[in-house]
Amino acid sequence: MSLRSPLGRVLGLGSAKGGSSHWYAQRVTAVALVLLGLWFFVSLASLEGSGLDAVRAWLSSPVSSVLAVLFVAVAAYHANLGLRVVVEDYVASKGTRVAVLVAVKFALVVAALVGVLSVLRIAFGAPA
Repeated sequence: MSLRSPLGRVLGLGSAKGGSSHWYAQRVTAVALVLLGLWFFVSLASLEGSGLDAVRAWLSSPVSSVLAVLFVAVAAYHANLGLRVVVEDYVASKGTRVAVLVAVKFALVVAALVGVLSVLRIAFGAPA
Protein backbone atom coordinates (compact mmCIF):
# COMPACT_ATOMS: atom_id res chain seq x y z
CA MET A 1 0.00 0.00 0.00
CA SER A 2 1.36 3.38 -0.99
CA LEU A 3 0.61 6.69 0.68
CA ARG A 4 1.39 8.62 -2.50
CA SER A 5 -1.36 10.31 -4.41
CA PRO A 6 -2.27 9.02 -7.87
CA LEU A 7 -0.92 12.22 -9.44
CA GLY A 8 2.31 11.87 -7.49
CA ARG A 9 2.71 8.29 -8.71
CA VAL A 10 2.16 9.30 -12.33
CA LEU A 11 4.52 12.28 -12.20
CA GLY A 12 7.11 10.45 -10.11
CA LEU A 13 7.23 13.27 -7.58
CA GLY A 14 8.45 12.53 -4.12
CA SER A 15 10.79 13.63 -1.43
CA ALA A 16 13.83 15.66 -2.46
CA LYS A 17 15.76 13.89 0.33
CA GLY A 18 17.40 17.13 1.45
CA GLY A 19 15.25 18.32 4.32
CA SER A 20 16.72 16.19 7.06
CA SER A 21 20.27 17.51 6.66
CA HIS A 22 18.98 21.09 6.69
CA TRP A 23 16.90 20.39 9.81
CA TYR A 24 19.85 18.73 11.53
CA ALA A 25 22.26 21.56 10.64
CA GLN A 26 19.85 24.13 12.00
CA ARG A 27 19.51 22.26 15.31
CA VAL A 28 23.27 21.75 15.67
CA THR A 29 23.99 25.42 14.99
CA ALA A 30 21.26 26.42 17.46
CA VAL A 31 22.88 24.37 20.23
CA ALA A 32 26.30 25.79 19.31
CA LEU A 33 24.87 29.32 19.44
CA VAL A 34 23.39 28.75 22.88
CA LEU A 35 26.75 27.55 24.22
CA LEU A 36 28.80 30.22 22.44
CA GLY A 37 26.29 32.94 23.38
CA LEU A 38 26.45 32.01 27.05
CA TRP A 39 30.24 32.03 26.92
CA PHE A 40 30.26 35.39 25.13
CA PHE A 41 27.91 37.19 27.51
CA VAL A 42 29.45 35.70 30.67
CA SER A 43 32.91 36.65 29.41
CA LEU A 44 31.87 40.21 28.61
CA ALA A 45 30.11 40.57 31.95
CA SER A 46 33.21 39.44 33.81
CA LEU A 47 35.57 41.98 32.21
CA GLU A 48 37.28 44.05 34.87
CA GLY A 49 37.38 47.31 32.95
CA SER A 50 34.70 48.83 30.84
CA GLY A 51 36.82 50.26 28.07
CA LEU A 52 38.37 49.14 24.84
CA ASP A 53 41.58 48.16 26.63
CA ALA A 54 39.72 45.51 28.65
CA VAL A 55 38.15 44.09 25.47
CA ARG A 56 41.52 44.08 23.72
CA ALA A 57 43.10 42.25 26.64
CA TRP A 58 40.26 39.72 26.62
CA LEU A 59 40.41 39.13 22.86
CA SER A 60 44.19 38.92 22.82
CA SER A 61 43.81 35.45 24.31
CA PRO A 62 43.82 32.87 21.51
CA VAL A 63 40.92 30.94 23.03
CA SER A 64 38.74 34.04 23.33
CA SER A 65 39.47 35.27 19.82
CA VAL A 66 38.86 31.84 18.23
CA LEU A 67 35.59 31.41 20.13
CA ALA A 68 34.47 34.94 19.16
CA VAL A 69 35.21 34.25 15.48
CA LEU A 70 33.39 30.93 15.76
CA PHE A 71 30.41 32.70 17.36
CA VAL A 72 30.20 35.16 14.46
CA ALA A 73 30.56 32.44 11.81
CA VAL A 74 28.02 30.07 13.38
CA ALA A 75 25.54 32.93 13.87
CA ALA A 76 25.79 33.89 10.20
CA TYR A 77 25.39 30.28 9.04
CA HIS A 78 22.40 29.71 11.35
CA ALA A 79 20.77 32.92 10.11
CA ASN A 80 21.31 31.79 6.53
CA LEU A 81 19.62 28.45 7.24
CA GLY A 82 16.62 30.08 8.90
CA LEU A 83 16.14 32.89 6.41
CA ARG A 84 16.40 30.45 3.51
CA VAL A 85 13.43 28.49 4.87
CA VAL A 86 11.40 31.65 5.38
CA VAL A 87 12.10 32.92 1.86
CA GLU A 88 11.41 29.53 0.24
CA ASP A 89 8.12 29.22 2.13
CA TYR A 90 6.74 32.72 1.68
CA VAL A 91 8.08 34.15 -1.60
CA ALA A 92 5.90 32.79 -4.38
CA SER A 93 7.62 34.08 -7.53
CA LYS A 94 10.61 31.94 -8.50
CA GLY A 95 12.63 34.88 -9.86
CA THR A 96 12.01 37.00 -6.79
CA ARG A 97 12.81 34.04 -4.53
CA VAL A 98 16.18 33.49 -6.20
CA ALA A 99 17.01 37.21 -6.04
CA VAL A 100 16.09 37.42 -2.36
CA LEU A 101 18.08 34.27 -1.53
CA VAL A 102 21.16 35.67 -3.28
CA ALA A 103 20.76 39.03 -1.54
CA VAL A 104 20.34 37.39 1.87
CA LYS A 105 23.39 35.18 1.38
CA PHE A 106 25.47 38.15 0.17
CA ALA A 107 24.41 40.30 3.14
CA LEU A 108 25.20 37.51 5.62
CA VAL A 109 28.62 36.84 4.07
CA VAL A 110 29.45 40.56 4.27
CA ALA A 111 28.22 40.75 7.87
CA ALA A 112 30.23 37.66 8.85
CA LEU A 113 33.39 39.05 7.20
CA VAL A 114 32.95 42.38 8.97
CA GLY A 115 32.45 40.57 12.29
CA VAL A 116 35.45 38.28 11.86
CA LEU A 117 37.71 41.11 10.70
CA SER A 118 36.56 43.26 13.63
CA VAL A 119 37.41 40.53 16.12
CA LEU A 120 40.80 39.97 14.53
CA ARG A 121 41.55 43.69 14.37
CA ILE A 122 40.79 44.10 18.06
CA ALA A 123 42.64 40.89 18.96
CA PHE A 124 45.82 41.91 17.16
CA GLY A 125 45.69 45.47 18.48
CA ALA A 126 45.30 47.43 15.25
CA PRO A 127 45.04 51.18 15.85
CA ALA A 128 41.54 52.61 15.94
